[in-house]
This record gives sequence, C-alpha cells and structure tokens, in this order.
Amino acid sequence: MPVVPSEPIAQLADAWRACVGTGRMGLSLRQGHIDAVKKAVADIGFQSIRGHGMFHEDMGIIKVSEVSGERVVRYSFLYLDQVIDSYLQAGVTPLLELGFMPEVLASGDDTVFWWKGNITPPADYDAWCELVQVTLRHLIDRYGADEVVSWPIEVWNEPNLTVFWKDANQDEYFRLYERTARAIKAVDARFQVGGPVLSPGSDHWWAPFIAFIERTGAPIDFVSRHAYTSGPAEHVPFGVYQTLREPQHLIDQFAIPSAELKGTALEGLPVHVSEYNTSYRPDNPVHDTAYNAAYLAPVLACGGSTGVASFSYWTVSDVFEEEGVPRALFHGGFGLLTHGNIPKPTYHLFAFMAAMGTDILSTGDDHLVTRHPDGHIALLAWHPVTGQSATPTSGHTVNLSIPLDPTTAPTAGAHTPGQPAPASAAYVSRQRVNDTLGNAFTAWQTMGRPPAPTRQQMRHLHLAATPHHTVTTHDITNSRVDLTLTLDRHEITLVELTATTNATEPWTDDTRIPGHATA
Repeated sequence: MPVVPSEPIAQLADAWRACVGTGRMGLSLRQGHIDAVKKAVADIGFQSIRGHGMFHEDMGIIKVSEVSGERVVRYSFLYLDQVIDSYLQAGVTPLLELGFMPEVLASGDDTVFWWKGNITPPADYDAWCELVQVTLRHLIDRYGADEVVSWPIEVWNEPNLTVFWKDANQDEYFRLYERTARAIKAVDARFQVGGPVLSPGSDHWWAPFIAFIERTGAPIDFVSRHAYTSGPAEHVPFGVYQTLREPQHLIDQFAIPSAELKGTALEGLPVHVSEYNTSYRPDNPVHDTAYNAAYLAPVLACGGSTGVASFSYWTVSDVFEEEGVPRALFHGGFGLLTHGNIPKPTYHLFAFMAAMGTDILSTGDDHLVTRHPDGHIALLAWHPVTGQSATPTSGHTVNLSIPLDPTTAPTAGAHTPGQPAPASAAYVSRQRVNDTLGNAFTAWQTMGRPPAPTRQQMRHLHLAATPHHTVTTHDITNSRVDLTLTLDRHEITLVELTATTNATEPWTDDTRIPGHATA
C-alpha cells in the first residue's frame, strides 16, 4: 500500500479558484445569474470573476447624440454599477476585460455571438481611450482607488482569432494594446494591465508580442491566455460532439507563457489563464457529465504547480447565450450550475477542492492528499480518464496509508478527568459523485430529457444532484489509517479523516432505544 508522507511536500495554491468566468457582464443583471455567482462564491470561494462585453450595447455605457449637427457624448454607468455592486456583495471582485467595441466607436459592423459583440478596432483611438479612462475614473470615484486598482485589466479577448478581432490583425492589436495600456496607467499607475489573451494554438504570437513590448516599452503587468483540449466540432442539430486530448494537455498549456517569457524583459510576469475548459463550445454535452469532473480533477489538483496566478473555469452558470437562448435545461452549457442552479458533477469537483487543506502530502494520477492546520486530512480521489471517447466500464481502486495524528482528536468532555483518554479512531466522511450518484444529468436523462422540467422534476433534479455521503470509522495504527477506496466509473470522491475520541458515557445503552437493531 503506497505510504503518504507525514510531512508536506508543497502548499496548495488558490490559483484554481482565483477567478471564474461569467459569459458577458450583462448577464449578471439577471437574478438567476447573480444567484449562481453567490452560491458558487459561498460554496467554493471564488475570488474574482471575468466576462466579455463590458462595453457592449446591453451595458449602455456610452451614448452619442447629434443635435443640430453637434455630436454630444454622454456616459451612463447605471448597469455597470449594478453588476459590480452585485459582485462585491457576493464577495467576489471583477477581472475587467475591455471589450467589445461600442457601435458608436466601431470602425466596422463585424460582430461575434448571438448577442453581436463588435470585433472591429476603434474608428478613433482617442475616443476609445477616453471611454476607458472615464470608466475607470468612475469606478474609482464609486469604489475607491485602493479597491479598483486591485482589479486586473485585460485588453480585449483572443485577438489571434478572426471571430474576435477583425482579420486577426496582429499589428492593429498591438496598437490597441499600447494605446489602451498607456491610457489606463495615466489614470493610476498602480492598475495591473495585461494581454494578449490568446486562444489555444496561437503560441506563434508570443515572440512578436514580447518583441513589441520590449521595443515600445508599452506597460504590462501580467500576461494571459486561454486553454481548451477539444478537437474539431462535429455538428448535430442544436449541439456538437468533440474528442478531447489528455487532461495533461491543459496543464501543459498553462505552463507555456512562462516558458515563452523566459530570457526576455517580461520574464517572471504573473500568468492568468483567464479561460479554460474541456470543450470550447457552449453546446457540448460533455460539460454536463461526471466524465468532465473526473477529467478536470487532476487539472485542479495540479494546475497550480505550473506557477500560474489563476486559471479560470469558463463558466459559473448556464445563464449564457453565445449561441442563443439554450434549448433545454441540460444543453451542454459551460456552466458549473444549470438554469435554476442545479449543480453539475464538475461543480462538486470545485466544492470538493474547497474542502482541501493547505499542506499537500501527496499527489498522484488518481489522488490529492492534503492536511489542514488542525490536523484533519482531506483527500480528493478520482477515476483517471484519458481524454478518449471510450473509457473503461470498470471502476478504479485507490489504496493509501494516510498519516493521522491521534493527538489532534478533541478531548474536552470526552473522558473522566485524571484518567487516560480512550484510544482514538478516525472518523471518515466520504462524498461521492459519479455516473449515477450525485448526478442530475443522469437523472434528467432518466426522466426522458424534458427540455423544461416541471417544478416537481426540478425538485427531483436538485435531490439527484446531492453527493452520496457515508460515514465510517477506521482504526489509527501507529499514527496511520490504511484506506482502500473503490471508485465507480468517472467518480470523484472527497474523503475527510478526523481523529476522534470516544466520548460515550458509561451508562449509555443503545440497545434500550426502541427499534434498536439486534444481531
């Protein structure tokens, strides 16, 4: 049986929950979306949130009117304030993505998504920079400079793709980046600004971007990129299917920016992976499955070892409309939570990670073992998957010898003063999610896949989404607990071990309780 060391081998960083994606900012004007944010922050502890569309028409920040030939520009922050107020009230701060281009400033009419985000450069860079500066100054006036300058600012989104930046024009993006970054620093030099916010498969942009920064001295405080592992989309009506690469491929992508910066003037800058997931499509059913959770388990467990400042799951909620209004409750959306805030298996993965301790005792291809300051152990285990469409139908066994100090057991009131405490044991709590347990998607399939479940069906789906929970006790021998975990297909499981002292009073006789089971 593999022996888990009793001394820490590393510290568990918070990069895995430092940020989460939201779709576009305007979605947080809806009660269902902000309720999802509140739930995720409370259960998981996300620290910041990032979305597109701060300058989109549905936020209504810039308004232009012409009267008698005179052009009048006004700014309105009513909706932006509502969104950011709701974030701060939920306990999360924004990572500000600057985009897309307001129609009144755009040089063309090319758009992306169902909600038509304009992807063209500004017709007037001075007007664009004024918009950025006026917005930041308003935020400072409302929330205070010390607060607002702590919010990282990304310039645009995936400019290497023609769907997000007109012709994927590299020189034009570099111009946008420099003008925008200098405008931001002119408001307050403490702002943290970064880019180039690259999509997967665009690492050829790193060298020219670095050379541009070195040549111009454009301000930069961090770099950012995105990471996905899915292959080409195989379209069906209202959805896609895609193959996936190995989970390690996500972690490898996290590590690329630091490697590209090495030996340059940008070496050592923080790296934000401001979007990642398995599939880049918002209509891929893999997102709803336990497979998705098992696939991402090693990514959450080990992604922080790459040194990234954050890696941000895309997204928190299925209240999301890149391809239009969803056709059904489960539709392959990115969200950790469905409409109506039913947790998907991947949500439980994040919640399980939130139960981990700070000291890492062991990592492997099927487990992460941590210890909390009070001595109790939290273990995440998962069924390893390869990224291929076919996975073994059998389960998976994890055997570990876990260190657990019996002296960490609480003793107050547990024994007669002046007498030795009874021998300690381990109280073991286990939560399980797999293809059948804690899985609302499977329950929805069993119901016949109703596009709009009834209230009764929604109640049953919430019940089905609860992880299966059991409690047992194990002996502590030589400050160790030998643990054998059998995991079903695509399972993730959270096991928490706490040393406990038997506080049963000597007069206790459970056999006298009516209904007590007899051998």
